[in-house]
Amino acid sequence: MRIATWNVNSLRARLEKVMWWLGRARPDVLLMQETKCLDGEAPVSEFTAVGYELIHHGQGQWNGVAIATRVGAGNVTSNFGNALEPREGDEEEVNPFSEARMVCATCGGVRVISLYAPNGRTVDSPHYAAKLQWYERLHRWLTEACSADEALVLGGDMNVAPADIDVWDPAALAGATHVTPRERAAFSALCDFGLTDAYRLKHPEPGKYTWWDYRGGNFHRNVGMRIDHLLVSKPVVQRLVWAEIDREARKGKPIPSDHAPLAIDLDEPGEPFDPGWPS
Repeated sequence: MRIATWNVNSLRARLEKVMWWLGRARPDVLLMQETKCLDGEAPVSEFTAVGYELIHHGQGQWNGVAIATRVGAGNVTSNFGNALEPREGDEEEVNPFSEARMVCATCGGVRVISLYAPNGRTVDSPHYAAKLQWYERLHRWLTEACSADEALVLGGDMNVAPADIDVWDPAALAGATHVTPRERAAFSALCDFGLTDAYRLKHPEPGKYTWWDYRGGNFHRNVGMRIDHLLVSKPVVQRLVWAEIDREARKGKPIPSDHAPLAIDLDEPGEPFDPGWPS
């Protein structure tokens, strides 16, 4: 079974790229973030045509999460089991629970959770406080609704680089979001629940990232961060045989997302592909 996560940075705008990657990597489950479309506008028929069921939780031009599965889906939950809360009129009033950032389902016997964590923007801003609040709610939902003893994969754009090895230059990012002690502690709390960073089990080396800014030739200079993750429970760790970030998906035309997909294989290797990293 292959499970992947990818911040697609607009599902409709990147649909051709996503369809290309489904054919290239053949994931059984693909978690997507920042889909930027309403549920009624999600390209369900396009996914159906290539053998995938699409579960989508979106709200238009912002946010949005989805699960594409070719191994069935059940027990679908979004926004921690609650309706989206009303948006506030004042931009300074930030409510992460009015935003489509979480959807989960059981696919092929594994409970998968697609997450798009708030960015946080700047430290000490209302957006930063909202990010920490959202992480607290995620942790509470995990303890209330999930078990570390079940087959569980929590994945997505977490907007946290867990350690200095996960950024191109820790000194350059000092004092910025994504690397602050409070954000990293919130991420670590998910691991303390009983989850493991699947990529790091297979790749201890530095210099491997999932996001690069479009500007300044950052991708070609490998000025990036590893902020997209697949955290897995012990039953999944025991089945893990492979993990990789597909750098090739960040290249070429049509213009790709600024994130690359991350995939893991359970039980046996899936469809082989060259991820484009130096050997």
